Amino acid sequence: MKSDFGVAGGALRQCIERPPVARAAGSRLRIAQVAPLYESVPPQGYGGTERVVSYLTETLVALGHDVTLYASGDSRTAARHVSVLERSLRLDERRRDPMVWHAMMLDRLWDEAGRYDVIHFHTDAIHLALARRCPAASLTTLHGRLDLPDLAPLYHHFAGLPLVSISNDQRRPMPWASWCATIPHGLPERLYTPRYEPGAYFAFLGRISPEKRLDRAIEIAIACDVPLMVAAKVDPADRDYYEREIRPLMSDPHVRYIGEIGDRDKGEFLGRARALLMPIDWPEPFGLVMIEALACGTPVLAYAHGSVPEIIDDGVTGYAVHDQAEAIAAARRIGALSRPACRAAFDRCYTARTMAEGHLDVYRRLIARRAVSPAQGAVHAATDPDRR
Repeated sequence: MKSDFGVAGGALRQCIERPPVARAAGSRLRIAQVAPLYESVPPQGYGGTERVVSYLTETLVALGHDVTLYASGDSRTAARHVSVLERSLRLDERRRDPMVWHAMMLDRLWDEAGRYDVIHFHTDAIHLALARRCPAASLTTLHGRLDLPDLAPLYHHFAGLPLVSISNDQRRPMPWASWCATIPHGLPERLYTPRYEPGAYFAFLGRISPEKRLDRAIEIAIACDVPLMVAAKVDPADRDYYEREIRPLMSDPHVRYIGEIGDRDKGEFLGRARALLMPIDWPEPFGLVMIEALACGTPVLAYAHGSVPEIIDDGVTGYAVHDQAEAIAAARRIGALSRPACRAAFDRCYTARTMAEGHLDVYRRLIARRAVSPAQGAVHAATDPDRR
């Protein structure tokens, strides 16, 4: 792993003045992956975006591409690694203003932008003003919910910047945006070994917050008289909610709270579960934990919000439900579903190789478009055929 540590200035003018780079389809690409700095890549515990960036980066390297990862200094990668701070922001209490460190990282990126064929951003909106002025082809994967009121005017203002969605449902609030493709997340094929024996408990994995509805999962487990194992973190913003709404429920003998876990422990945690419970109360853009469960051969019981109906084949790899009565009834029969069918769905749709190949197709379309029309390439998307 090669790591470049430091900050360079005066980059925007250089970025604008550099000529674009053209690459033939099928050739080795020079790719920059730009991650948020809140967690390391991959994260040590919870952190869906940074985990996906890691899987994408490592797979692109394995496929023979020249990849640079812009991420926190405690990240681990086979790619060239550029960082402006030693540790991820969540683990470093001295770094209190995330905008400072993201601005420094982007300045470093612009100073080097001429070395890349394509720059892939995972940093929400902070980079948008510079992205459309940069000569390299670029795209932005939106990892979060898009139904917040400030986002529509933002993406209207930056109309034309190529965007990637992680589910079709994620696009629903902004069907008019400059979508290049929907590319579902993927995991390394050998990350988790499936277990095909029926599990003894229900699993809840991720984050304890109002929209994740651990309270519903506890109610389902109690109604079914099945233990519930909870592997989740509580963010400072959700501490009051946890103390007020969730902590009183954790004393039930059906519930065991084991705290936050990482990749090393997820395979056994999910693989030994009868089912993953995900009774969410928000438009989940993707839900990485669902495909983690499928990779382990574990079916998923989730409320049918957001991407859930796209990922879960109802009655085959789990159940997508609409209320607690339906959830409890489904939980009682979910053990009868085929665990090999769950793993087969993962192998068919959600590997890191499939995800990387989908991105490479978009990269090459954007690079080709820029080669044809360099002056317009930074602000016009290579849209997918079924964009509405």
